[in-house]
Amino acid sequence: MRFENKVAVVTGAGGVLCSAFAENLAKQGCAVALLDINEDAVKEVAENIKKQGGVAEYYPCSVLDKASLERIHSQILKDLGRCDILINGAGGNNPRCTTAHEYYEVGDEERQDIKTFFNLEKNDFDFVFGLNLMGTLLPTQVFSVDLLNRNGCIINISSMNAFTPLTKIPAYSSAKAAVSNFTQWLSVHFAGAGIRVNAIAPGFFVTKQNQALLFNEDGTPTPRTDKILRATPMGRFGKPEELFGTLDFLCDNGASGFVTGVVVPVDGGFSAYSGV
Repeated sequence: MRFENKVAVVTGAGGVLCSAFAENLAKQGCAVALLDINEDAVKEVAENIKKQGGVAEYYPCSVLDKASLERIHSQILKDLGRCDILINGAGGNNPRCTTAHEYYEVGDEERQDIKTFFNLEKNDFDFVFGLNLMGTLLPTQVFSVDLLNRNGCIINISSMNAFTPLTKIPAYSSAKAAVSNFTQWLSVHFAGAGIRVNAIAPGFFVTKQNQALLFNEDGTPTPRTDKILRATPMGRFGKPEELFGTLDFLCDNGASGFVTGVVVPVDGGFSAYSGV
């Protein structure tokens, strides 16, 4: 029971990856507070953890609403106790800020029938950027007070986009680069306060948010999937459980007590491959 008597707060806990993170920590003795805007999804995760003998409570909320986060923080203190591990997993892309073309095509500046770089709406860009960056900042402001001088840790979720931006998703790529930079900033800021701050940068995993980019409605892979797999030396998508080793290492003060400010790729070799 590696994390017995620990409390983890996981945002975005209704999603594919963060729900798996929560279940993994719960199996190792951690009490888990599950935060997500999708109440049905996060409730199901909590019920699954409890069925397996774990301790979990769910809290529907938006990570962009600081007042709501503060109310939930107070409730978590009553229900589970002070946070020891904060996983900032809320984020993702949105089709409203995804361009139809990978590269500029003649006439893009005049088209209105598809999404191009020129007609991306500021509000849509702001939403995606804010969800990823502010959705990391605000929970950290609220829950980091629990971690001060208690050997707590914060795990942010970055992306391969932070290293090399992918085509079609400019707001998401920009935001994840910001998350990586913010991780480093936080690690320095809290270095003397007993809080380690690191990030995991997953390669390509199939989630609800990228399903439409990776697979056609009939389930066949899109051309983008073919490109991804050709650029991933291991030649496949990752499995959620293949992130657990990195997560456990970064959360374990005994194993990584001198590790802070790093962004760890878990990507099947994607970041190492030049394409040649």
